[in-house]
Amino acid sequence: MRAKIIATGSYVPERVLTNFDLERMVDTSDEWIRERSGIRERRIANEKEAASDLAYEAAKSAFKKADFKTKDIDLIIVATVTGDMPFPATACHLQHKLGLKKAAAFDVNAACSGFLYGLSIADGFIRSGIYRRILLVGTEVLSRITDWEDRTTCVLFGDGAGAAIIEATSEDRGIISTHLRSDGSMWELLNMPGGGSRHPATKDSVKKKMHYVKMKGNETFKVAVRTLENLVVESLNANKLKASQLSLLIPHQANLRIIQATAERLEIPMEKIFVNIDKYGNTSAASIPIALDEAVRQGRIRDGDYVLLEAFGGGLTWASALIKW
Repeated sequence: MRAKIIATGSYVPERVLTNFDLERMVDTSDEWIRERSGIRERRIANEKEAASDLAYEAAKSAFKKADFKTKDIDLIIVATVTGDMPFPATACHLQHKLGLKKAAAFDVNAACSGFLYGLSIADGFIRSGIYRRILLVGTEVLSRITDWEDRTTCVLFGDGAGAAIIEATSEDRGIISTHLRSDGSMWELLNMPGGGSRHPATKDSVKKKMHYVKMKGNETFKVAVRTLENLVVESLNANKLKASQLSLLIPHQANLRIIQATAERLEIPMEKIFVNIDKYGNTSAASIPIALDEAVRQGRIRDGDYVLLEAFGGGLTWASALIKW
């Protein structure tokens, strides 16, 4: 058996925060942000919206396109670094909201690579025959862990959720292979130091702003371009494919310059790469499923197409998935 994505869905909050809005908040400019990241605007959750709320809307969107009842879902996997709370898992909150009492549920924390880590897990469960239908959601409310006084990071992140329903199939299509990598020695390049057992929440941790995203941008950029190039080559070589045979490459939407540099090094034309970072910014684990859903709705993916998904994130982690649609 092979795992096949049979439906996708996505949701982004109503509030739009533009670069011009940020000009009034920190010392930055629309031109500076666009030149360095490719971002023009991002979505921000309202004060009542948590990660499970966004996930619920994305899941509902996916279920509308599926031809079976929601109760037939066997497992819920949620990829997030901004869950509703440290525990229980946001997947459990989502299970309750959807009324799926028989489904198992757990979270995956691999930062921006989380959705692809979850996709690999779902693929393994389905191939082994343990589960037949799985709901996978990437959801983030990064605005809650963003320091809105730090102009180097606050311009990058946004909120949103994307979902995929994955089903067992005997057809010659679906997820062909997944590739997961990590290097914990570089954890300091992208992290949130506060809130865990090493630095639990205290007055001092709050004062030191330890509960916000910390990133070393230049170093992260260099590692991302190099590792993503190698990962795409590895994915193609493992399946005896050439880059020219890909119909679409959907990268994690972290930075347009990273996407362009990777495309140039791989000699993949930009028209074969899906980009929506200008509208949403970096939504971490929600990035790829939102982009995948938009690509499907725009008709950018057709039956029989080879589609490659790839991501890079905190950990450091990076991952890819090759799909025959």
